[in-house]
Amino acid sequence: MLLWFVIAYWVISVGIGLYAATRVHNTKDFAIAGRHLPFYMVTATVFATWFGSETVLGIPATFLKEGLHGVVADPFGASMCLILVGLFFAAPLYRMNLLTIGDFYKKKFGRSVEVLTTIAIVISYLGWVGAQITALGLVFNVVSAGEISKLAGMWIGSGTILIYTFFGGMWAVAVTDFLQMIIIVIGMLFIGHEISGQVGGVGVVVEHATQAGKFDFWPTLDLKEVIAFAAAWVTMMFGSIPQQDVFQRVQSSRTEKIAIWGTVFGGCLYFVFAFVPMFLAYSATLIDPKMVESLIDEDPQMILPTLVMNHAPLFAQVMFFGALLSAIKSCASATLLAPSVTFSENILKPMLGHKLSDHKMLRLMRSVTVAFTILVTLYAMNSKASIFKMVENAYQITLVMAFVPLVAGIYWKRSNTQGALAAIFCGLSVWLGILIFGPEDPFVPAHFAGMFASLFGMVAGSLLPSVVGKPLPQEPEHAELHHHAASHTEHVAEHPHHHVTQHGKH
Repeated sequence: MLLWFVIAYWVISVGIGLYAATRVHNTKDFAIAGRHLPFYMVTATVFATWFGSETVLGIPATFLKEGLHGVVADPFGASMCLILVGLFFAAPLYRMNLLTIGDFYKKKFGRSVEVLTTIAIVISYLGWVGAQITALGLVFNVVSAGEISKLAGMWIGSGTILIYTFFGGMWAVAVTDFLQMIIIVIGMLFIGHEISGQVGGVGVVVEHATQAGKFDFWPTLDLKEVIAFAAAWVTMMFGSIPQQDVFQRVQSSRTEKIAIWGTVFGGCLYFVFAFVPMFLAYSATLIDPKMVESLIDEDPQMILPTLVMNHAPLFAQVMFFGALLSAIKSCASATLLAPSVTFSENILKPMLGHKLSDHKMLRLMRSVTVAFTILVTLYAMNSKASIFKMVENAYQITLVMAFVPLVAGIYWKRSNTQGALAAIFCGLSVWLGILIFGPEDPFVPAHFAGMFASLFGMVAGSLLPSVVGKPLPQEPEHAELHHHAASHTEHVAEHPHHHVTQHGKH
C-alpha cells in the first residue's frame, strides 16, 4: 500500500513538472525561468533545494553519533550560506543580468578563470547529486520491502527526475519545488507530532538529549579543535556560495528585492526545519533503543526510515516518505540542472562557436543534462561515503578555487585576472598537497588551508606587477568617461576650427 502511494505521488509530481515545461521556449526560460519567479516561489525553491536527503537522513545520523558539534557544516553553515548570499551577493549579481555564475568570472577575469572555476563548480556537484541518487535508491528499497534493490531504485529515481528536468529546466524545478516545500513542511510537522506523542512530548526528548550531551556545540579551548570547528563551518557556509544552483535562484527572481529576501527567508526556513529530522532520529533512541544500537555503526542513515516503518501508522508513513521523496527530488532536480547549464554555457558554447542559435543551445543544455544524470548515477553507485560526507566534501573544491575570486571580483576593485589565477592555483595546490602528501589528520584541514592560500594568491597576484592575463573589462564609470572622450574626439575631427577657438578662450 505504501509503495502505491509513493508511485502515485511520483507520477503526479513528474506530471506537474512536465506541465511547467510548456513555459520553456528558450535558454533563458530553461536556465533561469525567464527571470519571472515571484517571492513565494523563490523562497520555496531555495528551501526545497537545500532540504535534501542529507537533511532528512544524513544530518540526523551524524547528530546521533556526534551531537550538534558534528553538524556544524549543515545545517548551521548551509543556512548561513543562503543568508549571506541574500545579504551580500544577490543584489550585485542580479544587476549583472547573467545566465550562469561562470559568466561572472568571464566578465570580471577573462576566459581562463571562467573555465577553471566552471570545472570546479561542475565537479563539486558530483558529491551533492550523488548523495540524492543514493538516498533515492535507499527509499525505493525501504518502501518496496526489498523488492526494488538500491541500485535499481537509483536508476528509477534519477531517470524519472531527468524527465521533467530535461523538458522543463528551471521552470519545472521551481514549480515542483513549491509543491514539494508544502509536502516537506506538512509531512515533517505531522510525523514530528506523531512521534512526540509516543515519547511523552518534545520536552522529554530535549531533556534526554541535553543530559546525553547532544547539545554541546562549541569546541573545547584546544587550538586544533577550534580550527577543525571553523573549517567545518566554512566548508558549506563559504564553499557553497559560488554555486550555480544558488545563482539560478537569485537570477530567476522577478525583482532584485525578491532575489535578496527570497534567499534570506529560504535560508531561515531551512535552518528551522532541519531540526525536525534530528528530533525524530533522537526520539528513536527512546522508542526503540535496540534498533538504534544495531544500526548506529552499521548504517545510521537507516535509523529514521526504520523508526517510521516500524512505529508509525500507514498515514504517517505516507506523509514521511512523501516529505523525504519531495526533499530528494527537489534537491536532485536542481543539482542536475545547475552543472549542466553552466557546463554548456561556459565550456561547450565557446568551443562550438558563439554563433550557436538559441534553439541549438537549448538542445545542447538538455543533452548535457542527460549525460550528467548518467554520470552522477554511476558515481553514486560506486561511492562508499555516507550521504552527509558526500555533501560536505562536495564544497571543498569550490571553497579553495571559486569563493575568493567571487568575493574579490564583487568587493575589491584592485582584483584582476592575475590575482584570480593565483588564487585558484594557490588554493588548489595547497588543498591537494595536504590531501595527497599530508598526514591523515592534519593540524589544519586541507580545505581550510586551501582557502587561506587562495586569499593570499588573490592579494599577492593582484598587487604584483601584471605578467599574465588581460586587463579587466572597464567599470561602468570608466566606460562612460571613455564614451565622452570618444565623442569629444569625433567632435574635434568634425569641427577643428571650433575646437581651436574654444581652446584659445581657455
